[in-house]
Amino acid sequence: MRTVLALMNRNRKLFFKDKGMLFTSMITPVILIVLYATFLAKVFRDSFTAAIPDMITISDKLINGTVAAQLTASLMAVSCITVTFCVNLTMVQDKANGTRKDFNVSPVSREKIYLGYFLSTVANSLMVNGLAFVLCLGYLFKMGWYMNAADVLWVLFDMILLVLFGSTLSSIISFPLTTQGQLSAVGTIVSAGYGFICGAYMPISNFGPGLQKALSYLPSTYATSLIKNHMLHGVFREMERKHYPDEMVEAIRDTLDCNPVFHGNVVSVNQMIGIMMGSIAVFGIIYYFVTLLPEGEGRR
Repeated sequence: MRTVLALMNRNRKLFFKDKGMLFTSMITPVILIVLYATFLAKVFRDSFTAAIPDMITISDKLINGTVAAQLTASLMAVSCITVTFCVNLTMVQDKANGTRKDFNVSPVSREKIYLGYFLSTVANSLMVNGLAFVLCLGYLFKMGWYMNAADVLWVLFDMILLVLFGSTLSSIISFPLTTQGQLSAVGTIVSAGYGFICGAYMPISNFGPGLQKALSYLPSTYATSLIKNHMLHGVFREMERKHYPDEMVEAIRDTLDCNPVFHGNVVSVNQMIGIMMGSIAVFGIIYYFVTLLPEGEGRR
């Protein structure tokens, strides 16, 4: 275990040493917050108000708080996954610059080497997304704060699950890559496409029935819904306290993807947690077996 921790710390130090990669990873959540608040806030607000009957009046603070909670939940759902591809660059760098040749002739097993890569990806991703979460809390406090301590802790738990999910996924995808250009291309594709398929840029409830059914088979759908449920829990609690009609609250839940449906059945929060844990376990096993495959790092 001492060897694994030493490898993890080595990879973490390389991440901090590369100022360009560190700056890119740190600035990405800030850029996302600005872009989300600028371009998606109105879309989310229109989607939310569309589910409110004309005879019901909701304060601007509650509307802004709901929109801000949905926006920050969507941002964290994307950031927790995409950032792992940025911080997982060390694995590819070691292959590109020949460092893996030294590891391969050392008395360290491949399992420990790749476990070190994985753990450093998790640690660095949690650090970056922790910063993003602090910024999101500040944005929520400004727009409309309805969370309590339990809600914040649940969101932190969700972040850990999503980072573990993203780290296993990025580790599997990054394993066969041998150049930084290849990883950059993969990272660009993931950053551009993941937000759509997970329902972060636009609620899945706005998609067609066929696409909704297809996306219900992806764990990313439930990852986004899970963090939305906990981020919006205080908002729904406030709506219940003000005795808004249950039908309206449920309609808002459906509109904001808090009640994902699989084969006609609503998936509960506990089931979402189970899906994420199961996905992490499956991807972790796949990553383990992938690392046992022969590789040609450093070959020209």
